[in-house]
Amino acid sequence: MENIVATVSLDQTLDLNLIERSILTVEYNPEQFPGLVYRLDSPKVTALIFKSGKMVVTGAKSTRDLIEAVKKIVRNLKKHGIQIYGRPKVQIQNIVASANLNVCVDLERAALTLENSMYEPEQFPGLIHRMDEPRVVLLIFSSGKMVITGAKREEEVYEAVNKIYEKLKKLRAIRPC
Repeated sequence: MENIVATVSLDQTLDLNLIERSILTVEYNPEQFPGLVYRLDSPKVTALIFKSGKMVVTGAKSTRDLIEAVKKIVRNLKKHGIQIYGRPKVQIQNIVASANLNVCVDLERAALTLENSMYEPEQFPGLIHRMDEPRVVLLIFSSGKMVITGAKREEEVYEAVNKIYEKLKKLRAIRPC
């Protein structure tokens, strides 16, 4: 897992000016951007907090880190006198991950036989494959390395990597490097 992006709803409005005055490490410049920027060192995430009580949290490397970060942010807000009434509702929007199949991939062959794929080496060195189930996009390189994006759960990443490996093997588009 490289990055998890999630939205969080606190189901209440927030006074961002009060948060800025209470927590010195945050950044808030409403003339430039309507959200308050809240960075954590551990886990290393950034949260954009809006007065609507909604947040966008990025940078988590696992679902566990994401949940820990949200709890830490809410605890810190409460510690600094910011009233938080309910429990935060967290929804993962996108997981970006990388993988290595440890084999070389014949991208020309894969492009000809793999449905929902696009390969234009003059434009981009990887094959772009849109998988229906799980619903993810894979950027596959001849080295066997890949980037997976669009997953909503960590399990979908593992499922997609295993599925594409089996498909490429069946199409005889992989070989030892």
